[in-house]
Amino acid sequence: MLSMTKESKLKPEDVIKRAVIFFGSKGLGLILKEEDKNSVYLEGGGGGVRVTASTGKKGSTVDVETREWESQVKDFMAVLK
Repeated sequence: MLSMTKESKLKPEDVIKRAVIFFGSKGLGLILKEEDKNSVYLEGGGGGVRVTASTGKKGSTVDVETREWESQVKDFMAVLK
């Protein structure tokens, strides 16, 4: 299990949209299980990814927890601006 936090210049809802694209059916193929404007949870491959974004000082604070998708979460966080 891996947990990561990062500050982003994006609005929380934009972070969630990017997470759905990156991890979901158009990306890595995980199945969307839960989504609202500030969080998303996707499952697949024996694990899952939860992304939560809250309003921060200059955009948002992004928290990601994963099981079995550690490398891919690191890639997502690296490209998140």
